[in-house]
Amino acid sequence: MSEEDAPAPVTILLVEDDEVIRRSVTLALERYGYRVVSAGDGLTGLELFREGRHDLLLLDVMLPGLDGIGLCRRIRETSMDPVLMMSARGDALDVVSGLEAGADDYVVKPVDTAVLVARIRSLLRRAVYTPAAPPATGGGRPERSGADGRDLLVFGDLSIDTAGLVVSLAGRPVALAPTELRLLLEFAAHPGTVLDRQTLLRNVWDYGWDGDSRVVDLCVQRLRKKIGADRVETVRGFGYKLRR
Repeated sequence: MSEEDAPAPVTILLVEDDEVIRRSVTLALERYGYRVVSAGDGLTGLELFREGRHDLLLLDVMLPGLDGIGLCRRIRETSMDPVLMMSARGDALDVVSGLEAGADDYVVKPVDTAVLVARIRSLLRRAVYTPAAPPATGGGRPERSGADGRDLLVFGDLSIDTAGLVVSLAGRPVALAPTELRLLLEFAAHPGTVLDRQTLLRNVWDYGWDGDSRVVDLCVQRLRKKIGADRVETVRGFGYKLRR
């Protein structure tokens, strides 16, 4: 393969105000082959985000000017790119606020490089997710639609194009972040079946260990806001299921 044909390196926008941490994280990620663009405050990070294309955004919660929560919200106004938050304390309020703002996942500082890279790889896999064939039976009705014969899963006024990864509600497209889309596809593959949080962490977040179930709960909340509050049912003490 020639240099011209080689794939472009994954570009990560890192926004971290602590210069020592910013440099150490940059060096660590570059050793894994990532290209890192960095900023030391939220407003500069927002400017860099708007000026360039990035495959993933790594944001500290505590930033001068515009904090990481506000920056994440501004990013989500125009982009569904993967967002990973960094919290210095692992404080519950920081974590919940970041996930509510639209972040896909979080890590706690001081950041372990192996954990950080594992979370980044997981987010990038979600961003290029290719689903398996839709189920032939169940609550969702696979339908053939259009000249290209795409498969649709239909749940009332909610339709999921599993080939084109397009979700529509009452005929209007719904913009979903990569994690939200994978969560919906996981539910749609098992309509009417209760999925517990650990199963969702394993299948959607690619966690090979017990992760923080708050990421599931907050992502379900965001998904409900976009596809309808009653579409995903909570089964207390067990998990969630997509209504047939």
